[in-house]
Amino acid sequence: MKIVIINYGAGNIQSIKFAIKRLGFDAVLSSDAEEIKNSDKVIFPGVGEASSAMKMLLNSGLDSIIPTLKQPVLGICLGMQLMCNSSEEGNTKGLGIFDVDVIKFDTSVKVPQIGWNQISNLKSDLFGSITEDEHIYLVHSFYAPLCSETIAECSYGLNYSAALQKGNFYGTQFHPEKSSDVGEKILENFLKM
Repeated sequence: MKIVIINYGAGNIQSIKFAIKRLGFDAVLSSDAEEIKNSDKVIFPGVGEASSAMKMLLNSGLDSIIPTLKQPVLGICLGMQLMCNSSEEGNTKGLGIFDVDVIKFDTSVKVPQIGWNQISNLKSDLFGSITEDEHIYLVHSFYAPLCSETIAECSYGLNYSAALQKGNFYGTQFHPEKSSDVGEKILENFLKM
C-alpha cells in the first residue's frame, strides 16, 4: 500500500509518519502531484495559520489536485479546515470539499483550545471499534460548526465538528497521531479503508 503525506510546508509530518510506522506501514512525504494521485491513501496535515498554508498550496498547484483525488484522503487539524469552504483565519478561501465555513471560538472560552477532549456522536467507519466519549488531543482556535457532513462532535463552549466526511474525504480537527491508542486506531481504520 502506498501512503503519501502531502508535504507543502505546513504540517507536523514527522509525528504522522512515526504514527504510521508504529502501525507497520511506511509513508512517503511528497508534494509531487503524480505521486499523490497514484497513491492508495493520502494524508493532508496542517499546522499553522490558514492563509499562509493556503498560499503554499496555491503556489505548489496542490489546491487544484487535492479536491480531484479519488482514493481515501484524511485531512488533519488545519488540513481539515483548509478542506472547508473558507476560514475566518486570515479570511481564507478553502478547497470547498466540505460545505462548511470555519469560524473562531468566541471569547467565552479560552483560545486556543489545547489538550484532551471527548468525541461523541460517531458516525463513520473511521471510528470502527472506538466507543463514544473517548479522549482525543486538540490544539486549535478555529472550528467547523456542526453540519450535514459532521461524523463526530466535541464540546467546547458549544458543540462543533470534531470530524467531517464527504465521500472519500475525511477530516479530523483533532490530531490522531497525538491521541494515544484511540488516535492510533482511527489512523489504522483509515489505512484499512
